[in-house]
Amino acid sequence: MTFAQIDYTVADAIATITLNRPDQGNAFTQVMRRELVDALDLVDADDDVRAVILTGSGKHFCVGADLSGNTGDQPFAYRGEGQSDTRSVPDTINGVPRDGGGVVTLRLAAMRTPTIAAINGAAVGVGATMTLPMDIRIAADSSRFGLVFARRGIMPEAASNWFLPRVVGIAQAMEWVVTGRIFPAEEALAGGLVSRVVPRDDLLDVARALAAEIRDSTSSVSIAVARQMLWSSLSEPSPWWAHERESLIMRDLKGGPDAAEGVASFMEKRSPSFPARVSTDYPEHAPTWPERPDHLQIQAATD
Repeated sequence: MTFAQIDYTVADAIATITLNRPDQGNAFTQVMRRELVDALDLVDADDDVRAVILTGSGKHFCVGADLSGNTGDQPFAYRGEGQSDTRSVPDTINGVPRDGGGVVTLRLAAMRTPTIAAINGAAVGVGATMTLPMDIRIAADSSRFGLVFARRGIMPEAASNWFLPRVVGIAQAMEWVVTGRIFPAEEALAGGLVSRVVPRDDLLDVARALAAEIRDSTSSVSIAVARQMLWSSLSEPSPWWAHERESLIMRDLKGGPDAAEGVASFMEKRSPSFPARVSTDYPEHAPTWPERPDHLQIQAATD
């Protein structure tokens, strides 16, 4: 599969997706949206890919939506220079255009492969919100963040009204949203938006080291189940839901090959080699998240 606005590479069981519109600050477009979803589909379809890193080319991670082609027919037309497909309505939800950033974040939320954001520069608007469902976010010390929507006369998107307060807490989320100001990487770290701030030149090395630790030390099935359970549990009213689901899943996993290898490798003081595959061994009782409410009707756009 070839891409116009992202790069997709796989090396040593680690996929790297790079937003690739450096002359436009990697501004988000409809083409980029479609390509990101396609690339994430490739990751999850490949059992040999153990982690995926999302980063940006050039100076910035993503400066937000590309408004240069906004025709006024919807607030975020996400249309950029040189796009072969300039439809302004990609999909509809209950008869209205779906927010493009939300299409990406919901796909990220559904991933069974662990995701790492390596934020190499400005992450503004959708450039910030698209990272919220990712499992690990690390930032270069030169990075800046901004949830600038109120300063543009719109509102936070990409399902960030659900994700942001769960990631950083409601008080911090409110401060960043209601001011709409740009803030530095150190404030993002203090507020819990990122887990590490590292020198820019070290960013990808740190991200790859994290991905390699996942690859070399963990069961892909265990990780897939854990990330789905952690996220889905946030919406449950009682820990009894988690207890019930964990009991069912643990029964399935304890009888599987990865549990046997985990014990054997520990006892033999060696690195594990987990044989189970997410595509064939995902437990029956593990959640599939996020589950779409029955009342939401989503349709593909037609020409």
